[in-house]
Amino acid sequence: MTERSYREAPPAPDLAAHVRCVWVRRVAPSQAPPVRVVPDGCMDLIWRYGGRSSQLFVAGPDTAAQVSQTAAGTAFVGLRFRPGAAAAILGVPASELVDGRPDAGALWGRAAAELARQLEGADPGGAVAILEDAVRRRLATAPSPDPIVQQVVAALERAPHRRPARIERLARTVGISERQLHRRCLAALGYGARTFTGIVRFQRFLELADGPGTHSLASLAAESGYADQSHLTREVHRLAGTTPARLLAEYAD
Repeated sequence: MTERSYREAPPAPDLAAHVRCVWVRRVAPSQAPPVRVVPDGCMDLIWRYGGRSSQLFVAGPDTAAQVSQTAAGTAFVGLRFRPGAAAAILGVPASELVDGRPDAGALWGRAAAELARQLEGADPGGAVAILEDAVRRRLATAPSPDPIVQQVVAALERAPHRRPARIERLARTVGISERQLHRRCLAALGYGARTFTGIVRFQRFLELADGPGTHSLASLAAESGYADQSHLTREVHRLAGTTPARLLAEYAD
């Protein structure tokens, strides 16, 4: 990434149970190429500034890639929630935010306007601190994340690469029916456990491809938990809108 800069950092320790990371991205003035944002099972609270305008908004749980052309000089500061943790903090079921990018004012009203006022003029480090303080205030009155969904998320994320978890078995393990599990996942994640399983597998493919050594697509498919390379190709096209080879080339730029 020569013309774009993106970096992640751990959140404040007291937020680590709810927040996966904080991140900053800048679009260099010399170039603003399209950016492909692929599903990761998470939701983000994002402050966009620079360019022509500023905005505090939420990136909902995606079911497919979103490709956007961002104006040169724009910068973003984001706070990425852990899967299943954002809905209670944001105060709205995740299913209402799927593939959406709503302005925070639509969710928090005047509180969002005040938060945006605080963010104006802040440097990236200051903006991160302001966003983290806002989440702390929300956590003081927000309900805890659904423990059933959290248990399922943990089981799916730590599942062995070549043995995808069976949803019916997960439902029995947590003591509810598949239908109940689906409803609870919709509220907390934005989609059912089967969709989340596919996103976890897709993210595992990206992580393995970015790891050390040289990997063929066939070996990446096997190690990620796909049935074969054709299965990988179909799922990458569905989630990212392109081929595995082209997606990996974009990530390498």
